[in-house]
Parts: sequence; C-alpha cells; structure tokens
Amino acid sequence: MFFKSSSRCIDMTALRGMLLLLCCHGVSSEIHSLKYFYTASSGLSNFPEFVSVGMVDEVQISHYDSNSQRAEPRQEWMEQITRDHPDYWERQTRISFSNQLISKDNIEIAKKRFNQTGGSHVYQVMYGCEWDDEDGDTGGYNQYGYDGEDFISFDLETLTWIAPKPQAYSTKLRRDQNRAYNEYWKNYLTKECVDWLKKYLDYGKSTLQRTERPSVSLLQRSPSSPVVCHATGFYPNRVVMFWRRDDQELHEHMDHGEVLPNHDGTFQVSVGLNLTSVPPEDWPRYECVVQLKGIEDILVPLDPASIMTNWREDGGVQSNIIIGSVVLLLAAAVGVFVGVFVFKRRNESAKRRLAGSDTSSEVPGEQNPAPEAQPLTTEVN
Repeated sequence: MFFKSSSRCIDMTALRGMLLLLCCHGVSSEIHSLKYFYTASSGLSNFPEFVSVGMVDEVQISHYDSNSQRAEPRQEWMEQITRDHPDYWERQTRISFSNQLISKDNIEIAKKRFNQTGGSHVYQVMYGCEWDDEDGDTGGYNQYGYDGEDFISFDLETLTWIAPKPQAYSTKLRRDQNRAYNEYWKNYLTKECVDWLKKYLDYGKSTLQRTERPSVSLLQRSPSSPVVCHATGFYPNRVVMFWRRDDQELHEHMDHGEVLPNHDGTFQVSVGLNLTSVPPEDWPRYECVVQLKGIEDILVPLDPASIMTNWREDGGVQSNIIIGSVVLLLAAAVGVFVGVFVFKRRNESAKRRLAGSDTSSEVPGEQNPAPEAQPLTTEVN
C-alpha cells in the first residue's frame, strides 16, 4: 500500500512492519510494545503538516496534529493517567508541538540535501520499545524515513547509526561521535520506555489484556481463485492461522495475509489456499486452523457449502457479499487514515528487535532529559 505524494509514494508496508504480528506456534508469552509515529509533510493539501500517534500493543492511545495542536487520549482508560500525572497531557502537547517545529525544519534540511526545491515531501519517525512479559527481555528501535525510503536508524546493540542513503552519512558520523546522545536513547528505549509501557498496560489492562474470539469465514472470489480463510473480531492481534491437510500443516500454495485493525479495536487476518490442482473429492481432507491465546483452536473444514462468494453460476457477480480482499483493503485504509505511517522492519530477530530508518540528525542538548512517555527528537543539521 502506498500513500501518494507528488510523483513519489510513501511505503506503507507500515502495516507489514507495525501490524503484522503473526507469531510462531505455541503463543505462550506475549511481547508488548509501545510505539510512537511522527509524520510531517509539506506540499500536501487536506492533510495536517504534522501528526503524532502513540500506540500500545497496536492500539492507538494518543493523537496530536498540527491542526488541533493538542495531545489527546484515544482510549478512555488513558484519561486515568492524570490521577498520577496531572500535567501529563499538557506536557505531551508541549513535546508534540516542539517536534512539530523540529520536523518542519527537518523537511527543509532534507530537501536541501536531496537538491529539491518544490513538490510534496514526507518525513517520518518511528521509535519505541518491546517487552516480553515472560522472560523480561526488552528491545527498542528508533528510525527515520524521508519520501518513503529509509534515511537513518539507530542500532541499539552497537550504539551506532545506520545510514543507507549518502545524504544521511554526515548525520551518521556526527551521531556516532556523540556517545552521550546514543546512551540517552539506549536508556530511553530499554528502560524509560519500558517503564511507561508497563504503566499503560496496567491502566488499560481490562482492555489490553482481554481476549475476544474471532468469527471465521471461508471466502472465494471465483471457482478458480484461492479459498480464503478470514478471521475477524479477535483480540489480541497475536494470532496463528494456517491451513492443514490430514492434520499436517501446509507450507506451500499458501498466501498469508496481514493482521489489520478493525474500527472497533479488534483485528482481522486471512490466509488463502490455492486448490486448483486439488480434486474436489480431496477437499474434505483440508481445514483452516485459527489459534489465539486463551481459547481453544478454531477448526473450519473446507466445505464447499460454507464458502461465501461473489460469483454466480451464470457468471455474474453478487454485490451483496464482501470478499476478503475488499475487507482487508478497507481495514488498511482505516489504518492509514489514523495517520500511522511506518517503515519496513529490518533485521527482525526472534524478539522482533528492529533496525530501520530515520531522517533527522540530533543536536546535542535537544533531547528532553526529563522522564516522559514521548521524548523530543532533534534537528537534522
């Protein structure tokens, strides 16, 4: 998916990096996450110049944009935070406004580096942390992008910066030499961010730690199309979904979809199976399996009578049945509308630590040393 920006496009495999959380079989421990996304733009009409979104376990908790210039909760339980931190939203508003100004400057600096004079441009930041509630392992990432491509990212293991673009090399050299700045980000990503993540999980435990059972349907566009097993309405988003034949999991002829958000805070996902070479008499040997922590496995046999389709015997199309691909596209559009623009994950490990991309370079002293859920970024120079 792409968000068009002049002749460029912004790589919205945002949803691949941020929303795809298909885990390995046996979902015992949970890896929780706190992430912030900044999107700054120039030359785009009908879109705020700056948007900041905070998310816990892929659930949006806060929002700020340059039109309202107010940081606001996106979950009712986030309003409880003022009991312990009365000035929380005022402080978040100040931080977001500062980042709005910094991001605007960063776009102008990036335009100079890329020898650009006009057009539409987008600057993106994604940073956050992850915490395994079973073994206590933590991870973090801080990455920037410009016009849909990686710019620079922080390597938490080596405390150095990765610069895939020549235009970011001077930024890399300056940041690599600033040990104090890199230690600051290490502390924030591995400690301070994790502490805030645990607080948010506690505030929202009735919502974030619930389990909702999915409804599962079989969909097919036409007799020659793959049969899609589509699960929707489930929570949390850590789901395992696959096809099997004679109780053996299949690994070929499969098309795994992405875990996408629904408007009500639940999720959906699909997995397609190509059956063009399978004779009809063998269909009963197949079934779709959905596994979600806290519920029994859901098994859906491949029964032609239970397949929903928009194809009719006379070759026409039934417009009243929405098939899986349309549902997924609509859900993706909802995710984009929220203003969450992210980048591809790079070097994803078993703990899903990220190393991605970034577009700014920091000026010493610009980062906010006070304990905050959302630190200041700093200027590219």
